[in-house]
Amino acid sequence: MKLNLQKFIPGENTSLLIIATVIGLMAGILNIVFRTTVEGVHWLVFEGGHQLLGINEGGWRLLLLPLIPMTGMVLLIPLSLLFPGEINGYTFTKFLRKVNLEGGYIKAKTIVLKIISTALTIGTGNSAGVEGPIAAISGAMGSQIGQIFRVSGSRMKVYIAAGCAGGIAGMFNAPIAGIFFASEIVLLGTFEISSFAALVVASGISTVVTRAYYGTTPAFSIPDYNMVNAFAELPLYCILATIVGLIAVLHIRIFYWIRDKYAACSMPAQLKPLTGAFLIGCFAMSFPQIMGDGYHFIEDVLNSGGTFYILFILIFLKIVATAITLGSGGAGGVFAPALFIGAMIGGAYGHLVNSLFPTITANPGAYATVGIGAFLAASTHAPMTAIFLLFEMTGNYKIIIPIMLTSIIGTMVAKRFSHDSIDTVDFTREGINIHEGRETAIMKSIRVGKAITEDVDFISERANINHLLEIFRISKDRFYFPVVDDSGRMTGIISMQDVKNILHRAEEERVCYLVGGICNRNVITLTPDDSLYTAMKLFDLKGIEEIPVVEDMENKWVVGMLKRRDVIAAYNHEVLKKGISEKAETIRVTCGE
Repeated sequence: MKLNLQKFIPGENTSLLIIATVIGLMAGILNIVFRTTVEGVHWLVFEGGHQLLGINEGGWRLLLLPLIPMTGMVLLIPLSLLFPGEINGYTFTKFLRKVNLEGGYIKAKTIVLKIISTALTIGTGNSAGVEGPIAAISGAMGSQIGQIFRVSGSRMKVYIAAGCAGGIAGMFNAPIAGIFFASEIVLLGTFEISSFAALVVASGISTVVTRAYYGTTPAFSIPDYNMVNAFAELPLYCILATIVGLIAVLHIRIFYWIRDKYAACSMPAQLKPLTGAFLIGCFAMSFPQIMGDGYHFIEDVLNSGGTFYILFILIFLKIVATAITLGSGGAGGVFAPALFIGAMIGGAYGHLVNSLFPTITANPGAYATVGIGAFLAASTHAPMTAIFLLFEMTGNYKIIIPIMLTSIIGTMVAKRFSHDSIDTVDFTREGINIHEGRETAIMKSIRVGKAITEDVDFISERANINHLLEIFRISKDRFYFPVVDDSGRMTGIISMQDVKNILHRAEEERVCYLVGGICNRNVITLTPDDSLYTAMKLFDLKGIEEIPVVEDMENKWVVGMLKRRDVIAAYNHEVLKKGISEKAETIRVTCGE
């Protein structure tokens, strides 16, 4: 009896889940390494600096506080010189570009560079978050595994997303939130069941690893949540959601406005982070809560700490501080600042409504809890991530209704005034709709002029039908002909279908018909500068196979005919070129050139 070894070889889906398990394991380990590095820098530079300079004693020594965040930016200079363009600023947008538009090939050095640069930025007190970087770190690890197995671009995206899911799940001890972060933000909501399974496995395994090391405690503890009066509080939560959505738009605009100002500044790139760190230190003399990720103060606010005025000021100070840190060239993410800002908004609002309606509203900490999720959803346009993050962090089912309500309304308000989330502004500025995916981006990058058939046969509008039938007989593969007037400008188009409508008439009667009398004068046209994406939309909308291409819409001189098959051929050719380039890059990186 022969043993069939084929039965023991795992299938494609099984192999994917095995690799997802490895990715989840590595994501958990990288999470521990990353968090340990950030904590080490914080202990050595931030806490050690406070003790060395005597800042905790107050008085004139408080003026030395800016030296601590500036120290981190000084240590960042060698890295920025050795690896220009890979260290400074908010780089999660570049990460999304690589994943969704550039095949997902991320270099291995990204893992080390992200760990060190983010630790130097956040560990020394600059205002940024660790969640975006850990997603990029774990995603880069997923990309490395994909490169080892030489997988396709679509499978590479799954591996990267699985790494991101594991990174976020391990950071927050929230596996479901990790899954939705990867699917909503990294994969932009486009995924299949097989890829979703990979996200689940990687997220779960990473959580197991980090729980084994850190325990089951979440990123910060949230007190028990209770609604005092649902009918009275739900309208108040709707008002909170509207406020959150508007402030999220303000946050996005201030973030990119400050970043643009720094980009336009002629100062050397390595010195810009120093100015940002100096400003952060100056702000922190009066409001030290803005330094770092701010998790410790978030916990105080969730327990109803702080006053209305302090929380209100911290909303806008944290928005500015985060924009300055990342806009000037510090390394980090915007996830943790969004949690901080949301907690301040909810806490301030909670103090206000609790003072106005003390008998029917919960304590300010409850509103701060909901504010965290609502602002995260509004600024990232990812409500599911926010909903499940808060649910997993509280373990309280009662929070689901208000967090669902505020997250959805907040996101809708934010989208009403800002089409882009904080992660997609750069794509819109470049004319790219990142949510449409890589295929659409390729179609939009190719001009019609590169795909048209320039060998065009024209028919005069004065020609008779018998002449037209003879042309159709000779041109067996042509079904559309531009109709031109005496000056050569196109006045319509004639198709085989137009001719069929009069074929049943007698020959002597058909002779009386001229092409100009039966052609379609309501013609859809393209210009050589239009994209193939625009052309394909017209093909699908009208159900036609050919579209005439004219010089411009004013002077309708026909320069060619664009066929549906020409569009597909041009797209395939461009995909092949990109695939060859990506494979060459993979080989170059693998060989260590």
